[in-house]
Amino acid sequence: MSTLRLAIVGAGPAGIYAADILLKHERSFDVSVDLFERLPAPYGLVRYGVAPDHPRIKGIVSALREVLDSGSIRLFGNVTYGTDITLHDLKRHYHAVIFSTGAIKDQELDLPGINLEGSYGGADFVSWYDGHPDVPRTWPLEAKEVAVIGNGNVALDVARMLAKHPEDLLPTEVPDNVHQGLVRSPVTDVHVFGRRGPMQVKFTPLELRELGDMRDVDIVIHAEDFELDEASKRAIESNKQIFVINKIFDTWRSRESGTARRRLHLHFYAKPLAVLGGDRVEGFRYERTEPDGAGGVRPTGEVREIAVQAVYRAVGYFGSPLEGIPFDERRGVIPNHEGQVLNDDNQLVPGVYATGWIKRGPVGLIGHTKSDAMETIQHVVKDQASWWNPEAPDEQSVTELLESRGVTFTNLDGWHLLDQAELERGQERGRERLKVVPREEMLEISLPSGH
Repeated sequence: MSTLRLAIVGAGPAGIYAADILLKHERSFDVSVDLFERLPAPYGLVRYGVAPDHPRIKGIVSALREVLDSGSIRLFGNVTYGTDITLHDLKRHYHAVIFSTGAIKDQELDLPGINLEGSYGGADFVSWYDGHPDVPRTWPLEAKEVAVIGNGNVALDVARMLAKHPEDLLPTEVPDNVHQGLVRSPVTDVHVFGRRGPMQVKFTPLELRELGDMRDVDIVIHAEDFELDEASKRAIESNKQIFVINKIFDTWRSRESGTARRRLHLHFYAKPLAVLGGDRVEGFRYERTEPDGAGGVRPTGEVREIAVQAVYRAVGYFGSPLEGIPFDERRGVIPNHEGQVLNDDNQLVPGVYATGWIKRGPVGLIGHTKSDAMETIQHVVKDQASWWNPEAPDEQSVTELLESRGVTFTNLDGWHLLDQAELERGQERGRERLKVVPREEMLEISLPSGH
């Protein structure tokens, strides 16, 4: 029986699910899967893109761990595609490659003043508070009043992490440097701005409810935003998620507020116009919108300004190009047909596939990631005739290649050591986990005998 040697670049949920689906797929050949990950730890945005106070993520991590620990997959951590290993190398050692590198950069927002000092990308802030090893250890938390632009889950995560009292994060795996930074934050008011109405939001009821559960933080909403049009009323009647979101807002409207030390303000029908300031952020200008009768909004011409000293844009993630692989600069994805990568002439590129956010853009939750991977894997299995013909497909040859280049790479055993060390450090402090942040320290723990 022939063996498919498959490389997967990116060990987040998309890459791990693709490996799992392939290993369980009905097929006429054996499979040998190698996962390459830029960081010394796997799990991608599940580890580095979700706020530490989200306990539901633990279930996803458990499922991913089960796949990695099945014994059928090799993990090469701390290996960067394009430098440590290239497309040419992959063609020498594998029959095919799946890119599952996700999207980690902030989507740009074309606004006057968006580049002023005090204006930040939400994704960068998320990387900081999640202890990503490649971002600075400190964050400039100097503003009393903050604007967050966006109405998705990331916007709410950013707003919640800014507004929440830092001591309430201590039971979570929040890194020490992040907790200490948040303790020094003088913030009193966080304002979240969405262009459309409260029944057209992109966040989930769970995310919204979590805002209201914060201790000593008043949620401020405005009656003018809840004069619902017919389209919004229909959405409440026909969409269970919107129905629940409306119930949450109803509960908040009847709450008494005004006593908390911090406030989180939700502004709907607010189209961003400009970030104001000279050298640094001093305010935010927006235009009131109104329902257009078809589920969208139109401008009203009424312009408002609010004093803030920091602005976070959380309008989505954006993918990054990969060496030697076609890339759609406009959408931030690898052009593809159901996961089969397409070149500039719209022709299939043999042996090259994509899955996850780098395939479809930064939308959808874990369920989408699984169905996405299934679609890609079906093509990998069917495309046997167009796989590459590697010169050195034996497993040892890849290890020898990385060693010959002096690449300090970790494996699954190394990840287990790091995972265990984080758990032990947490237990010593009465916490579940204490994340190791510096890359050098992650490698030191993962490679105890030196490598």
